[in-house]
Amino acid sequence: MQFSMILLHLAGAALLLLYAVHLVRTGVERAYGGVLRIFLGGAKGGVIGSAASGMAMAVMLQGSTAVAMLACGFAASGLLAAANGLALLLGADLGSALVVRILSFNLGWLIPVCILVGGILHLKVPGQKARETGRIILGIGFVLLSLKLIGETTGPLREAAFLPAISGYLARDFATAFLLGILFTWAIHSSVAAVLMLAAFATHGLVPLEAGVPMMLGANVGSGLIAFGLSRGLDRKAQRLPLGNLLFRLGGALAALFAVEGIGLPLQSFGSHAGAALVNLHVIFNASLLILCLPLAGPMAKLTMQMLPEPASTDGAPDQKRSVLDAAVVGTPRLALASVTRELLRMGELIQRMYAPIMDLYQNGGKDQIARLRKIDQDVNDAHTGIKLYVAQVNAGGLSLDEAQRGIELTDVAINLEHVGDIIAKTLLVLAEERATMKLRFSGEGWEELRALHERVMENLQLALNVLISNDVASARQLVAEKEHVRAMERDSHERHLRRLQAGKVESIETSDLHLETLRALKEINSLLVTVAYPLLTQTGDLLSSRLARSA
Repeated sequence: MQFSMILLHLAGAALLLLYAVHLVRTGVERAYGGVLRIFLGGAKGGVIGSAASGMAMAVMLQGSTAVAMLACGFAASGLLAAANGLALLLGADLGSALVVRILSFNLGWLIPVCILVGGILHLKVPGQKARETGRIILGIGFVLLSLKLIGETTGPLREAAFLPAISGYLARDFATAFLLGILFTWAIHSSVAAVLMLAAFATHGLVPLEAGVPMMLGANVGSGLIAFGLSRGLDRKAQRLPLGNLLFRLGGALAALFAVEGIGLPLQSFGSHAGAALVNLHVIFNASLLILCLPLAGPMAKLTMQMLPEPASTDGAPDQKRSVLDAAVVGTPRLALASVTRELLRMGELIQRMYAPIMDLYQNGGKDQIARLRKIDQDVNDAHTGIKLYVAQVNAGGLSLDEAQRGIELTDVAINLEHVGDIIAKTLLVLAEERATMKLRFSGEGWEELRALHERVMENLQLALNVLISNDVASARQLVAEKEHVRAMERDSHERHLRRLQAGKVESIETSDLHLETLRALKEINSLLVTVAYPLLTQTGDLLSSRLARSA
């Protein structure tokens, strides 16, 4: 086989591996988002519980980067303490290593089983959860298939004349191998895929273990860099978590490099062959990092707070991120509309910060916490006004019909997000304040109904922002389908509440207005979020013009 064809096949197998990891992650987020939030909620306790939650989430999401970004959102909302967040990420690092260990076993017989079962579930079985479960199983099958293809493709390379020279150089120059591992992981944006490929190369003799170990340690640092890079532009509280995790990984990797190169550990004894030894060392490194760094989560949280202090503000409140609308590109509609989309994402993040703590405020919120969240609504209003004025400036230039229509659609999204902010500030926060003042308590059943509905709408907020930037039709259809699910949950809770009133339940009688108004507010918020999907589905013909049946 010609060298160019080998590279083509290898690139295709690597891309299949990346796509498969993404497929599994997407399926888990869509089908089991509630479970993920339960695990994330478990991170509010001690650091050990946080580490366990992070490990479980990383196994489900096939990587630690997605866990880091979820944790950043909770940290920005003030729901996740820095020390607990760092423990969560350390656990996620180990969970990610365990995923690599599981997928690196010889599971070739599972490939046709996963593709058959996953394909049937995804294509033939009705129901959103069944389809997304099929997507997960398909993704696992594609991961195993891609690893098999990498092994078969790299076979001819073992005979190449240049390979011993390159392998020998990397084995002698551990610093270059370490940096190469960082760059490789950053380039493909997946530590799971990076380590799996390194292990496959080592198994088939392309990379000697002496070079593979520094590259694996570099991949761990590169994974931390990915999360830190993705957190740029977020709130300082959110940025501290990936920064602290990156410092832990960098320090641990440098210490491990010294142990390997300076002391000379017997690397071959960690596995039956080079690939197995590399994966086992990857697990040992992350387990050691968790054990050694977990007691240091508190001091690291203080260090990151000093490195990334809260910016000064004239009114004593934390300064919100400024508008990202770029006045320099107003005359270029394509770039200007992209700038509006980024500003809408910032609006969405502000809304998320207001909405996420609502249930905590309903339980034990104080007036100071409520006042801080209410101030965010002014930032939402400013962003909404800025977008309308910016789009008006863009419209003053020469726009195509499609660009003009897109400008209208983005303005509508801004209007609806601003309305969501108003509902939170003028209804939900007012109700939370009223409950605190009157010291009311919901019934156990009523509280669980409100919490479940709040969680479902929170997931739909994240889904709406994803639809806004991805224009993914499947996600848009899922978002619109959620409108009926939320409506059904609201209707069911309403009826259950009325039955509790008829039964004379004291807590339900005292909190009746709070319960019913909260239900209406959450349903209205969800309806506004669903509108993000309407333009895309109208364009593709997936949206009916009316729900009314034809008249006789």
